Amino acid sequence: MKILLSSTKAPLRSALALALVSLLALGAVLARAETSEQGNLRVTVSGKLSPHTLPRKGSAPVSVTLGGKITTTDQTEPPQLQKLVIEINRNGHIDSTGLPTCDVAQIQTANNSRALAACGPALVGAGQFLGTITLPGAAPYPIKGRLLVFNGREGAKHVLFGHIFSPTPFSTSFVIPFEIKNGGHGTFGTVLNANLKKALGTQRNLTGIEMTLNRRYSDHGVRRSYVTASCPAPKGFPHANYQLARSAFTFATGVTLSSTLNRTCGARG
Repeated sequence: MKILLSSTKAPLRSALALALVSLLALGAVLARAETSEQGNLRVTVSGKLSPHTLPRKGSAPVSVTLGGKITTTDQTEPPQLQKLVIEINRNGHIDSTGLPTCDVAQIQTANNSRALAACGPALVGAGQFLGTITLPGAAPYPIKGRLLVFNGREGAKHVLFGHIFSPTPFSTSFVIPFEIKNGGHGTFGTVLNANLKKALGTQRNLTGIEMTLNRRYSDHGVRRSYVTASCPAPKGFPHANYQLARSAFTFATGVTLSSTLNRTCGARG
């Protein structure tokens, strides 16, 4: 999967194309999923990196797709997801040098079109979500819709704003900030940390999310990619096994379900 986005021209058209590709990719991604369970609670995570062949040294532009789905074995409503942590292999890098940023106030209550009109130049990804809303005295009802991911800042923190909009059964919009941190010196170099308890409030629950991060742009004549990666194969070996990502889903009951996605890459050079 290879998507090219312009940094300033036709952001709406490019964003719609990116979202469509992300939605079509979900079925293929889930084919290589990992499942963790505790009691009746089940979390299935999935992900892929494209292209498969990458430089042994240095890095190249990539697209990374990550997703998670929350279900129960007895079809009851899962507890509220309150925290989501995604750690990405240290051979992958996020770089927003020269990329415009979005302010959360510009998209907090917007639908998809208004969010793109306000922050299209800061778009770095797209996908979809599943969830429920519970109103007083009523049973939970399902919601689903598009996820748009924008490069942003909260004070001094570098964040991703996951903008979620569902048009049915009535319009609802909210934003999930993912704080971006350095993972230290271990296997995972980038950490995306989301406080969903604050973002969702008491009535909403997230039961599925899938997003593709992929943005190419120009900064002062230099071509850049929001995500780049290399293949850590030793010299003389054409392939390498690696841990693409590790995730942790923490629920209101105190349960945390974790999974690690293992993948293979091809090395060139």
